[in-house]
Amino acid sequence: MRRLGPAALALGAGLALASCAVPPPPAQAPAPARQPADPARQPAAMVLLLTDPDGSVGRVTVTNEGGSRTLDRAGSHTRIADARTAPTEPAPLSAAEADSHFGAALGAQPAPPLHFILYFRNGSTELTAESREEFPAVVAAIRERASADTSVVGHTDTSGDARKNIELSLARARAVAALLAVQGIDPGTLEITSHGEANLLVPTGDNVPEPRNRRVEVTVR
Repeated sequence: MRRLGPAALALGAGLALASCAVPPPPAQAPAPARQPADPARQPAAMVLLLTDPDGSVGRVTVTNEGGSRTLDRAGSHTRIADARTAPTEPAPLSAAEADSHFGAALGAQPAPPLHFILYFRNGSTELTAESREEFPAVVAAIRERASADTSVVGHTDTSGDARKNIELSLARARAVAALLAVQGIDPGTLEITSHGEANLLVPTGDNVPEPRNRRVEVTVR
């Protein structure tokens, strides 16, 4: 019977007496005590080493009370049964197993950034003929990604004065940003920076007119 508050007991007394002849419902058997989960039946934890977006492979060490294992080959994995059992020896994981265990997580990862390098004529903010042909691919990548975070970074070679090269590298980055704006790319989504001759693609000495260092690097995220 539902427990009533003190003010309701008197109002419910007649109903309580009238219902005395009705046999009470059978008592329900108490629910069985919940048994603790059997660790042996729980799915093992697993660590899988993947290739980095740039193609390199790092290393990871998995450690618990039972010991440790180091993964240093792409596609290798180790399983951990519990806190006191050492991780298993590293072993390859098939593509089917990787998809079964990690497919959802991998599918949720953002696409890796796209990187483009546009080259310039010596001492100029004018793109080379080859880079003018590649420029539409940059525009297409930004549109396809609906990118709100594209970096445009200007560079120079080591010819001429270092301070003027800082100005030239910024002018190159701004020139590329202006070309993107003409194609309908929102300037507010572009991060424009420059390094002058401080970050050479091809290391050289001073006053070396290296064409591959006269560039703007565009990274589309």
